[in-house]
Amino acid sequence: MSGYPPEMQESIRMVESTRPRRIRESFPAMSLEERGAILKAFHPDYKDETFHAIRVGVSKGQRMPIELARVVEGRPHIGPDFNLSDPMIETDVLVVGGGGAGASAALLAQEQGAKVVVATKLRFGDANTMMAQGGIQAADRPEDSPPIHYLDVIGGGHFTNAPDLVEALVVDAPVVIKWLEDLGMMFDKAPDGMMMEEHGGGTSRKRMHSARDYTGAEIMRTLRDEVRNREDDITVIEFAPVIELVMDDQGRVVGAIVMNLETKVHRFIKAKAVVLATGGGGRLHYQGFPTTNHHGATADGVVLAYRVGAPLGYLESMQYHPTGAAFPEQIVGLLVTEKVRGLGAQPINREGAQFVYPLEPRDVEAAAFIRECREREMGIVTPTGQPGVWLDSPMIEIIQGPGTIQRALPAMARQFGRFEIDIAQEPMLVYPTLHYQNGGVRLRADTSTEVPGLFIAGEVSGGVHGHNRLMGNSLLEITVFGRRAGRSAATYAQQITLGTPNLAHVEAWNRELEEAGVDTGVVSPILLPDYTRHV
Repeated sequence: MSGYPPEMQESIRMVESTRPRRIRESFPAMSLEERGAILKAFHPDYKDETFHAIRVGVSKGQRMPIELARVVEGRPHIGPDFNLSDPMIETDVLVVGGGGAGASAALLAQEQGAKVVVATKLRFGDANTMMAQGGIQAADRPEDSPPIHYLDVIGGGHFTNAPDLVEALVVDAPVVIKWLEDLGMMFDKAPDGMMMEEHGGGTSRKRMHSARDYTGAEIMRTLRDEVRNREDDITVIEFAPVIELVMDDQGRVVGAIVMNLETKVHRFIKAKAVVLATGGGGRLHYQGFPTTNHHGATADGVVLAYRVGAPLGYLESMQYHPTGAAFPEQIVGLLVTEKVRGLGAQPINREGAQFVYPLEPRDVEAAAFIRECREREMGIVTPTGQPGVWLDSPMIEIIQGPGTIQRALPAMARQFGRFEIDIAQEPMLVYPTLHYQNGGVRLRADTSTEVPGLFIAGEVSGGVHGHNRLMGNSLLEITVFGRRAGRSAATYAQQITLGTPNLAHVEAWNRELEEAGVDTGVVSPILLPDYTRHV
C-alpha cells in the first residue's frame, strides 16, 4: 500500500519506467558558466526585492533578508538602567548556546583551566546539530589532503570564503575526527576497522565520515555526555536565553543578561569572556520557505553581537537545501540528507527524466529544482499545492544492493515509513528548504572578533563557507571553531581584570535607531518564532 495519492502514483510509474535507461547513462555536471546562470535566474539569494540594507550600526548597508533585517534593527528587551550590581553567577567563560559549537567550546575552555557556564535557550542539545544527518568532512586518507579539501571548500563557496578561516577548518579536521572518536563517538566503519567515507556535493574526494544518517545526533550525544561528566567545572543553565550582552567601561564584553523562559525574570551572568554559539535563523522563514532548523533558530547571536559593535558579513547568502521533504504535509521542510544522493538517488521530474547531476553544489542543485518546477513546469504538485520533484531513492537499492537504505539511512526510512512510503520501493518528493545561514558575525581564525572579550563559533559566524556551504562542513565548523573558541576565550580570560559593567551600548543603540527614524516594531532577539501569525 502506498502513501501517495493516485494522481502522484501515475508519475511514479513513469519514474519506474525510465530506471533501466538511467542505470546505463550518467548525467553530466554543469559548467561554471551554467552554474552561474542558473543561480542568478532561480536561486532565492538573487531576488533583490526580498533583501534590505540595514540602516544602523557598524555594518550599515549590509544586505540581508527583510525578515532578518527587521530583527537586527529591533529594540532591546531592557533599558540601560538594568541593575548589574548583583550577578546570579560569576565565571571565567560564558558560552551562549547548547549545540555542538557551544559544547565543544565548553570542553576546551575547561581543559584550559577555566570555570565555564553554558547558558542555553532550550534544553542542552536542542540545536541544529541534533538534526544534521549526512556526515562530517575531514581529509584523512592517503589520496586526500587538507589542501585538496581547501580547494573544494573555496570552489564550493564561489571563491568568496575568508581564506584564513578555510585553512583553519581543513587543517583541524583530522584532529577533530580523532578527538570525537576518542570521546566515544561511533563512526561508521568497514569490517577491517577503517572509517567508511562517501562523497558529498561539490567534493573531489570521498571524505564524508558518518554515523549512518544520525551523524549530528551522535556528535551531540558524545559532546553532551562529556560536558555532563565535567559538571564540577562546567555549569549548564537550561531554558535561559541571552537577551543582551554586557560591556565594561573599557569596551569589553563581560557577561550577558539571561531570561528565565518560565518566569521571565532577567538575571546578569558575569564573565571574563563570552563565546556566542547560538546557531542560525531558519525559523525566520525567509521568503516564506519552510525550514529544517530547530525551534529556537531565530538569529539571536547576530542581534546580540551587532549591538555591541561586532561587524557582520555574508548575510546576503542563505543556504536552501535542495532536498527538503515536500510530501506528506506533516513533514514538509524536514531534511532529506544529501547522503541519499551520495548513495545514488537521482533527481527526477514528473515525466521520469533526470534533469540535473545529483551532486552539484547545494545552491546549484536547489536552483535546478526551482527551475524545473517554476519555468519548465515539470514538477509534481501535491494535493495541498506544494511543488516538488522526485528523488529516486530506489536507485540506491539497485546500485548498492538490497538492504542499503535500511542499513545506511534508517532515519530517512523511518521518517517516510510513518506515512506508508517505503523509500526502498518508492521515490521521495522533495523541494528546497531553508537550511543554513552562510553569513553572520565576522571573526578571526582564533574566533576573536572586533569586540574584546567576544568570541564566535558555528553558524552564527560569517566567512567560513563564502556564499555556499558544502555538505559535511557544518558539523566540522562547529567542532573546529567551537574548540578554537573555547581555547581562545579561556586564554583571554586568564589575562584580564574586569572593569565596571554597564549597558551604555543599549542606550547608544536606541539613540541611533531614533536618529535614523528606524522602528520595525520588533523587540529582539525574538527568541522563539511566532506561529500564531502567518510567516
